Amino acid sequence: MKLSDFILNDIKPLNSKSKVGDLQTLFNQLTLSHVPVEDDNKNYIGSFSETDAHCCESHKTLLDYSYSFEDFYVRDTTILLDIIEAFAVNSTNIMPVLNSRNEYLGYYELNDIIHLLGESPFFSETGGVLVIEKGINDYSFSELSQIVESNGGRLLGAFISKMNTDLVQITLKIGNTALNDVIQTFRRYSYNIVSGHEEDSYLENLKERSEYLKKYLNI
Repeated sequence: MKLSDFILNDIKPLNSKSKVGDLQTLFNQLTLSHVPVEDDNKNYIGSFSETDAHCCESHKTLLDYSYSFEDFYVRDTTILLDIIEAFAVNSTNIMPVLNSRNEYLGYYELNDIIHLLGESPFFSETGGVLVIEKGINDYSFSELSQIVESNGGRLLGAFISKMNTDLVQITLKIGNTALNDVIQTFRRYSYNIVSGHEEDSYLENLKERSEYLKKYLNI
């Protein structure tokens, strides 16, 4: 199914000359965080948040509070990950969609997009999840792929889940193999294993040896 199939039109943008009271009533009926606003020419000019709406005087127009318009949107050609980022950055559950001519086409609803993401192989395919860490200038995605595939694994997805000036943390979804061999290879390449959602025999061996050493020292 195409992303454009998820564009909704059941809620039309309010005109900027509409009363704030109309917007407040709409929010009382809906679970949306924002409502799109358009001008007299049907051009999208921003979205009004529920939080701001309930702080405004109901007899005034939306245009009287134009400084509260939030100018976020995506294009009908925007890819899934960028849409999710737009939702997160703007703390919204509704995302207006415009075409290349800046015409308002409708909106995406957050739950629909999250559901679509959940159907991607990264989440739907069977596999292990591995979180690794290395110096920010010392890793490459080509090296990650080579390590996984050299151990008979299949890389289902990878993304940077944490980053600072020194270190980068990468989350991998790996299919077709147990994680243990992959984990050992990453260690040989000086990656720190933050989390591996399968048994890590290296750590188990360290625990066993530690217990053995403790018993030896107590003799």
